[in-house]
Amino acid sequence: MKHQLGSTALDLVIIRYLAHRRALGREYSNQERTLHSMRDFVVRAGESDLNNTLFESWCKTFDSLTSNVRRARQVTVRNFCLYRQRTEPRCFVPDINRFARRQPHAAPIILTPAQVGRVLELAGTRQATPTSPLRPYVLRLALVLLYTAGLRRRELLRLTLADVDAQAGVLHVRESKFHKSRWVPLSCGARLELRRYLMCRLATPFDTTPSSPLLCNMHHGLRGYTGTGLHDGIKGLLQDAGIRDPDGRIPRIQDFRHSFAIEALMRWYRQGADVQSNLPKLALYMGHVSIVSTAYYLRWIPELQKLASERFAKRFGYLVQGEQ
Repeated sequence: MKHQLGSTALDLVIIRYLAHRRALGREYSNQERTLHSMRDFVVRAGESDLNNTLFESWCKTFDSLTSNVRRARQVTVRNFCLYRQRTEPRCFVPDINRFARRQPHAAPIILTPAQVGRVLELAGTRQATPTSPLRPYVLRLALVLLYTAGLRRRELLRLTLADVDAQAGVLHVRESKFHKSRWVPLSCGARLELRRYLMCRLATPFDTTPSSPLLCNMHHGLRGYTGTGLHDGIKGLLQDAGIRDPDGRIPRIQDFRHSFAIEALMRWYRQGADVQSNLPKLALYMGHVSIVSTAYYLRWIPELQKLASERFAKRFGYLVQGEQ
């Protein structure tokens, strides 16, 4: 990232810090933007280094954001300053006790297969437009891959034609979170949906070079779908399908990933599989570095509780009855 503003005492340290974090497997793109935003603020203030007054003033520039986003930016700068303090003991380090308070994240909304089926039916009825001639097909494929493969939104949008093996039914997710790449085998239904989509996607007049985006539109020429475009399209479908939680909230795109993980867990319970030994496989499929990250997606919902209780009763119920 290039900057035309003057130099500061922070410049070289920021470069070293980002290189250090990325050497540990972190992408750090959001953190890079945050650090450069802070650095540019220092320059515009006519200063050459960060201090408490400048830090407080910089924080006020994003007061309108949520407390969790504000805190994340503040923590990013603090972590950078702690790294700098190793070689510059007297440098400024923000007081974490003055940061925005962390708020609990909204609980995910777990979608059922029946609900996803309703949304898929609606997606097929969406009208194509001159700027989005593949609109109904894009929305259907996006929903299928989000729900049956548990892809992250960014992973889905970055897929190119070269990343798709329609015959084998496999996706190649490249350089995802933590710079990890992985192969994602698809279910039979997802394979069929992918092949249907490719029949339209590979037809004239669309660009079929291997590097062209899988999900595309024709807004100012062929280009990949944006996160906002996909979000708006799926949100509209969920609204029209009347899918809301008891508080009236509409599911978010990331809730499809939560639903995928929960559905995998319930499927193992129904099949009588060893759930614990399958968790590392789920972590690998979802692109996690460990099952600790996967556990975040495994929410305790009534349907899952029922399946787990039934298994426990079947295996150990006699012990409880014996005590009675």
